[in-house]
Amino acid sequence: MSITAVDAIPVRMDVEPLESDLGLAPYVSNHDSVESVTRMLVRVDTDNGVTGWGEMLVGMKSAAVTKAVVKDVIAPELVGRDVGEIRDFIDSFYFPYVKVRPFVGAVETALWDAFGKTVGQPVHRLLGGKTRDRVEIATCLGILDPEESRTYAERAVEHGFSTLKTKAGPDWREDVERIVAMAEAADGELEFRLDPNQGWAFEDAVRAATRLEEQGILLQYLEQPVRIDTDGTYASLRNRVRTPIAVNEDTYFPRNLRFLLRADAIDAAVVDLVPAGGILRVREQVAMAANAGVSVSHHCGFDLGVKTAAMLHTVASTPSINLPPDSVYYAWEDDVIAEPFEVENGTLPVPDGPGLGVEVDETKIERYRCD
Repeated sequence: MSITAVDAIPVRMDVEPLESDLGLAPYVSNHDSVESVTRMLVRVDTDNGVTGWGEMLVGMKSAAVTKAVVKDVIAPELVGRDVGEIRDFIDSFYFPYVKVRPFVGAVETALWDAFGKTVGQPVHRLLGGKTRDRVEIATCLGILDPEESRTYAERAVEHGFSTLKTKAGPDWREDVERIVAMAEAADGELEFRLDPNQGWAFEDAVRAATRLEEQGILLQYLEQPVRIDTDGTYASLRNRVRTPIAVNEDTYFPRNLRFLLRADAIDAAVVDLVPAGGILRVREQVAMAANAGVSVSHHCGFDLGVKTAAMLHTVASTPSINLPPDSVYYAWEDDVIAEPFEVENGTLPVPDGPGLGVEVDETKIERYRCD
């Protein structure tokens, strides 16, 4: 069964407002405020009528550029191949000087979907089988004032979440105040992750972690507090504080993760199957981290149902992803899959249907299409 066509389709979806049951908008970080998001769906068609779907964030904030890379760079290498030759495609694909892993990652997801549908098996079974039926997820919260944050920490507990990740801003003192308020409101029912998105100086990271430790709060981890490409800085930070240190953006570059593990500089890695280059590549990263005794979580970049399904298959079949993955799935106003996932007691179900186990509703794609 060979691949006959590859397409990329941008869709724009609103995020539910904070005032709704599990809404998040505006989702404020130290670099933007999110109320709607453009996602790129990747469609792979085959000569026996099977269609596979993948999904990625729009690269470089340009739907046109993202679509062009998929259509003009990836598709010519893929059309005519057998849909089951996933490893060969990933290993043989070579394009020097330009990072194309995220584009390859989204296409690779579509290949798994199509291959699973062809052989009548869910992706998690093709990867060795699932180890759980539901995946616990970490709820996420943007930057709010302490009192508002307290309210949403209580909401997270009510919905059965055990972990809350929040963004950090330019003033670490305000972030500490917010975490303290939420910890008081949760009364021991939540663990916290704090993510400055590379926005802090080394000294600020030390001060924030130390101040929280003095308040009796040990974060599950402090995520990517300083910029990428600084494994020495992370090694120094880990030696200065008791708070576990994690990286996310650094994992988008396999060399960076290797350097950080070699330097014994991190306690956790927050990986993502799309920027890693696909499910096969991210499982290689997970194995590398686990062999170094480093815990692993999975990132969420406002993923719709297709990417969320891929994440669930990957996490459920990869026991070394031992920390709840981030998710904001519950906050979407709608989705492009026919039967959206339902959060139950802080968990999402692992699909058991063929491929990714979700049916894409093409009428919804046309409704939200934005090209």
